[in-house]
Parts: sequence; structure tokens; C-alpha cells
Amino acid sequence: METVRDVMSTDVEYCTPLDNVYEVAVKMKDLDVGAIPILENNKLIGMITDRDLVVRGYAEKRSGSNQVTNVMSENLITCSPDTSLEEASQLMAKHQIRRLPVVENGQLIGIVSLGDLATYKMSDERAGQALSHISEHDQYQ
Repeated sequence: METVRDVMSTDVEYCTPLDNVYEVAVKMKDLDVGAIPILENNKLIGMITDRDLVVRGYAEKRSGSNQVTNVMSENLITCSPDTSLEEASQLMAKHQIRRLPVVENGQLIGIVSLGDLATYKMSDERAGQALSHISEHDQYQ
């Protein structure tokens, strides 16, 4: 059985609560990614997506110097590296998310994305169908 460990990205860039929203936006642009995890003392405490920057940041007229903790999503859905690909896809579908942080012993060790699962040949047809139902209202886009 394939697990998240087999397909996750392990070279994950992150920011800390000391960073501001502008620094997160620049990092997203430079890395061409839509989400940045927020770590404090090597523990995952949140995630900021490009959508968070628009909806919680600029749309609420907060400046680019605003702290990341004011904009990030905090109640994150995560998985372990030993989570099956089917279970990961079901979590993504259920919670309408495109990226799933992979946590082990409280530490962020990777991220598995919808794209990672879609490009990996999955043996369970139901898992593939679950992925197709994830809407554009993903909270971690």
C-alpha cells in the first residue's frame, strides 16, 4: 500500500510568526506556490494561502506589514507520513483542501498536494473520484 511518504514534497519552505504578510507574499511569488506553512519552534502552527492574503489580508485593508498570525489558517487538517494515499485523498475531499501538511511528532516533514496524488497512479478508483470532487472553495488553496 502506497503512503503519503511515497509522494509528499519534503523540501518545504515556510515562514514564522516573526514574518509579515508581505514577506509571505514575496516567498509565494518567488517559489511559485500558493501556500506557505507557518512554523514556530519547528512546530506547524498555521498555513497561509494566496486566498488568505486576499480575503483576510488585503480585502480587510490590512497592510503588508501585518503579522502572519493575523491572516493564517490555524485549525489545520494534517496527516502522518504513514497515511494511505486513499485516506489522504478522502481527507482532502471531505475538507475541500488541495494541500495536506504531513506531520510527525509535531514536526512538519512534508506536504502532499492534490497534484501529487493526481499524478501518482492510485489503485483505488474511489480515491481518484474523491479528488475530482474537491471544489474551488479549498481553504488551503
